[in-house]
Formats: sequence, C-alpha cells, structure tokens
Amino acid sequence: MKGVLDICLVFLMLHTPGVLSLSTHVAVIYPQDPVLRMGSTLTASCWVHPDLGVHASSLFWTLNGQPLPGSMYRVLSPTNLSVTLAGLNASRQTSGDNLVCHNHKGHILAGSCLYVGMPPEKPVNMTCWSRNTKDLTCSWAPGGKGETNISTQYTLKYKLRWYGKEKECEDYTHTQPYSCSITRDLHLFTPYEIWVEASNQLGRAASDVITLDILDVVTTDPPSGVSVSRVGQLEDQLSVRWEAPPALKDFLFQAKYQIRYRLEDSQDWKVMDDVGNQTSCRLAGLRPGTVYFVQVRCNPVGIYGSRKAGIWSEWSHPTAASTPHSERLMSGSCDSKSSGDSNSTLRRELKQFFGWVRKHAYGCSSMSMKLYDQWRVLMQKSHKTRNQVGSPRG
Repeated sequence: MKGVLDICLVFLMLHTPGVLSLSTHVAVIYPQDPVLRMGSTLTASCWVHPDLGVHASSLFWTLNGQPLPGSMYRVLSPTNLSVTLAGLNASRQTSGDNLVCHNHKGHILAGSCLYVGMPPEKPVNMTCWSRNTKDLTCSWAPGGKGETNISTQYTLKYKLRWYGKEKECEDYTHTQPYSCSITRDLHLFTPYEIWVEASNQLGRAASDVITLDILDVVTTDPPSGVSVSRVGQLEDQLSVRWEAPPALKDFLFQAKYQIRYRLEDSQDWKVMDDVGNQTSCRLAGLRPGTVYFVQVRCNPVGIYGSRKAGIWSEWSHPTAASTPHSERLMSGSCDSKSSGDSNSTLRRELKQFFGWVRKHAYGCSSMSMKLYDQWRVLMQKSHKTRNQVGSPRG
C-alpha cells in the first residue's frame, strides 16, 4: 500500500502547477491518506501555517479535480478549514481519490489520498492441477462482488496434511491474476492442505481448505506428432494418429484420449469420447472433398496407481486434411426400363444398408471399422458386376 500512497502524493506534487512542498509544512491535511469503508463519513481538515497569511475562509477543496460545494465546509479557526464527505463511494481508481486543499488562487496547499472500499471476502472457486507431476498450480476467484476497490493481497498457503510446516507459494503469475505455482519440494503420495488468504487494510479472509494428492490432479502436455491422412480413396474417412505425451511415457499410467474435428468453414467442433487408450483412430461418415481440422487431447488415468481420473490436457494444435472427392456410384448406361427398375430397387436397398452400416461403424471401434470396410468392398464388387451386366455385348 505504501507504494500506492507514494504514487498518489507524487502525482499531486508533480502534475499540479503552483504546488507547495509538504516538507515546508505551510499546510497539512488531516487525516493523511485514510483507508475507509464504503458508506463511511469523513471529516478532513486543512491547516495552514499562520505565517502564510491566508485565512481559512478563503480556502477551498477539490476531490479528483472537481470543486466541492461550500456547504460541506466549516471554518474551525482562522487557519483551519474542514470538509465533510458523507456516504463515501468506492474509490474510482486503485491509486486512491485525490482530496486537495487550495488557496483562493487555486494553488495546491496540501493533498491527501482517500482509499474507499470493503474488507475482502473469502476467495472462492479454488482449483489445482499439476503439469506432468512437476509442479502444482492453483487458481481462485475473489469472493463476493470481486475486488474491493483498494489494494488486496492474496497469499496461497499449503502444508502436508499430517505433518510439515505451513508454507507460502512464491511464483505468482502475471497472465492469470489469481493463481500461483509451487515448483519445488513437492511430495508425491502425500496429501496436501491448500488455501488462500486475502487481506487489505480493512480486514482479512481465508478460503475453504482443500485437500488433494498431486497424483489425482495431474494433467499432461497435449499429445504430440498428430497426423491426419486419407484412407485410400474412401471419400468419407480420415485416419488420425498421435503419440503419447512425452513427459509421461515413463510413468505407470493409462491414457484416455479425445478427438474433436470440424469443417474448415465451421467453428462447431464434434467430439469423439470413445477413443480409449489407443493412439490412432479412423473418422467415418465425413463429407467427401472437404477439409477437416482435427485436434487430440489426453487424460492420464491411474497414474502411479491413483484411482482418480486426471485432468484433460489442452487440445493439440489443429491438423488439417481433406477427404477425397466422391465419384458417382453408377455410370450412365442404356439399360432397358425393366433393368432400370431392378437397378433402382437394388440401389435403394444398398443405400439403406449402407446408411445402417455407416451409423453403426461410426467411431473408433476396430470391430465396427472392419465391418464398414467389408461392406465397402462388397459395394464396390456389386458396382462392377452391375456394370458388366448392363454393358452392351459385342
């Protein structure tokens, strides 16, 4: 808070013409830089040195550069003028509100910074995760309506559940204002108690204590080496392959993966949850001749024997591939009407069966994909047979 007060006073002294140095004691405001609750009433007084030859009735006050009405003033003595501010609102700026005493020419005689806010409420929504078991990061949110309009300090504290000394996290991140990472002296297989304390000049509050084992909150780097390729000339399929997160390859765990994909011109992702722990998958039922973006993420399950699922990693960088363009199922022919009706019925039945297979083959099940491939081969053979029957004989 001291640094903020210094900023406020330096602002008053450097940016307003005609300022008199406070060190000369020609004028003093009391109280100096008070911290007050919202809704409070403040009576401040401006005392001027008798040698200055200025009568208190000629002085006036401003708050954040705006003159305060004379009805709020009271002449306490020839050298002392007070002002009363009732029902104070929260400070407009984190550096405090500037309450200034001026002489009749508008020159600053003295200044004070008002800090108006509320005591902190207990922090909420605390969550923690460990990146590859190498650290423990926790984030939280301010309680109540959020910040209290005055400087509030948050401290993440932790200790081993059954023994050990209480410690404070030191690595607070700037990218996330309410988070801190513990990066050394971590213990596995031992539960931690973790909480956050909030404090300012009006009070303090502590969050609920959470208890966790680092192995239960592990998240990984995204899977690496993600590649997407065509499956021969099958116009509605793509093959996806990836590698397990490098940092966890030596750990005893089973990975669980998810895939999501979207059309090139769409922002709507379709998520596949049934990938399991394999590192390859085939997407079926896609649009022919279309570019798709694909991403993969990982969840470490049962790491070092933990019974709890880990935390999903971030998605891998998008990888793009396109499906082949579709070819017409039947080429033009000079079949008779009866032959055409028969072929039409066959095509309709094949289409219905094909739709059923596509529905049941969707996903990454090896059994369903095998059935799907068998049906595609059967369809292609039927296509060739019909062409041979329907072609004119020489």
